Amino acid sequence: MGNAQNTKQSNKLSLTSPALPRGSDVWANASPSGLSAAKLPFGGKSSNCIGSKVSSGSAGSSVRPEPGGESCANLIVELREARVSKGWSRKVMAKHVGVSPQTITRLEKGVGTVSTLVAVMDSTNFMLTGLSAGKTLFEKLRNTRIKHGKSLENLVRRTGLSHTAILDLENGAGSVEDLLRLLAALAPRARRQAPARAYWALGQKEDRDSRFTPPDFMDNIYKAFGEIDLDPCAHKLSPVLARRKILASKGGDGLSQTWSGRLAFVNPPYSCALQWLRRAHGQWSAGHVATVVCLVPVRTDSAFFHEVLSLDADIFFLKGRVKFLKPDGTAQQTPFSLMVLTLGANAEQRARYAQLAAGFWSLRRQPNDTDL
Repeated sequence: MGNAQNTKQSNKLSLTSPALPRGSDVWANASPSGLSAAKLPFGGKSSNCIGSKVSSGSAGSSVRPEPGGESCANLIVELREARVSKGWSRKVMAKHVGVSPQTITRLEKGVGTVSTLVAVMDSTNFMLTGLSAGKTLFEKLRNTRIKHGKSLENLVRRTGLSHTAILDLENGAGSVEDLLRLLAALAPRARRQAPARAYWALGQKEDRDSRFTPPDFMDNIYKAFGEIDLDPCAHKLSPVLARRKILASKGGDGLSQTWSGRLAFVNPPYSCALQWLRRAHGQWSAGHVATVVCLVPVRTDSAFFHEVLSLDADIFFLKGRVKFLKPDGTAQQTPFSLMVLTLGANAEQRARYAQLAAGFWSLRRQPNDTDL
């Protein structure tokens, strides 16, 4: 749609967390360096997810924590993979949650504070299932303990943690290691929950891709990048201003017709966004258009994104949600996060856009960049 938008998958950010495959053996060989089954409840091949090491919040070294269940999953490894699936380096992740890259590195080795862990879970849409209901992770921990009739004394014996350490965790404080130890004893089947899919206008499937970029959003595009020469996926009702529009309603096909001009703006049907991104990259790399600006959902899990776009595209992650216009003129907020993906944009254009829009830039990575 040049401005017809839709998607079937949400990138909604959440405090609680998304479903890991069950069975700890799935993650047996995936543990990051510095972690071991003896220290990390959710690691290792065995269902004995805790081992005998007592954490920093332990009640005493004579206490042997109780093993977790068969469904223990490597939470830390999955947390890292959630970051990588968004195409974020540790530096980008750190900027997103307001900590240092070193803090993210330590967190992905199982070291750090629970507050940082929750901030990362929130930013990567990482939710947990297997806990009792609650508004926050900490409230869920407390409600799970109460629901199963487990006293603090019982958990002290089973985990080796002190009363203070457990109460800290139930109040939003504490360490990641202590949290993992508590989860293994309290909710051994806690696992990552699959993110829910989001849909545009349920009940209007025939027009689900007809969502148009609002004029106020486009004003920032014009100011930062200049006049648009081509809209290859235009719609007759779209307010986007472009010298040339390829309209499907008039027999046009931006996926097959050659693009041209200095600047192309691409706001494709979100049901086939990846196909349009491939086309945009192909036309740009062939030199048919100098700069391409794409407004698309934050979907970074494809091989094309990791192997091609991450090397060639500069991406602006938008803060908040964009309200698109429906064919009837009313506005509808996207049920997912969006990004402005650019090919060939220069530093001056990026700087102008950063001053106009809320969000931040993630610049293309170098081929030898292993920060992911």
